Amino acid sequence: MDFSLGFSLECIIKILCSIVIGFVLGLERKSRNQFIGSRTLILISVSSTLLSILSASVFNTEGGGDPTRISAGVVSGIGFLGGGVIMKLGINVRGLTSAAVIWTSAALGLAIGAGLFIPAFFVLFVILILLLTLERVEEKMFPAGRNKILHLCFEQENVDLKKLKSIIESHGFIICDLNISNVISTKQLILHYSVKAPKEENFSDLVLQLKEIGSLSEFSITD
Repeated sequence: MDFSLGFSLECIIKILCSIVIGFVLGLERKSRNQFIGSRTLILISVSSTLLSILSASVFNTEGGGDPTRISAGVVSGIGFLGGGVIMKLGINVRGLTSAAVIWTSAALGLAIGAGLFIPAFFVLFVILILLLTLERVEEKMFPAGRNKILHLCFEQENVDLKKLKSIIESHGFIICDLNISNVISTKQLILHYSVKAPKEENFSDLVLQLKEIGSLSEFSITD
């Protein structure tokens, strides 16, 4: 069992680099209003790095064989288990981080089994800190993160859509798409906005402002 300082520092540097890569990619995805975030991508990146370190270590110790066989076997096998915790609730996807945690735990288990205690416990420490803190960081940088459907019904056809959009966005919503229906017989204008919604649950001020620009008869926010 080799606990040399140089080897340990090399592993830690690789792991830190993988954290940076996952974090940057996660921010890029969030900036485009995608489901996946920094926590999930950091877990995947760090797990891949640890499995790579593990495969190389076993290959060097045994002096032969295929250095990729461990990584390939675990990645293909653990994917079925991780996929089982991913689900679609309405228009929201849940379980991505949980699937990544399953992958990470498999990598840590293999590393411990191979005697790579320093890299494994360093990854464990970093992952715990990231899981506990990064969600708050992402919420501050991207407060509108929940996918919702905003349903509005006006008892008139001539509604200022530009002003309507401005009011909705001023309350922290990010508009992703809009579907419009016009009931000719009753002259109703029905709008379905696909939005990223903030955590604020009280939208009474939004309803009051919407009533000022038209005869609002229906208002709902659903998943």
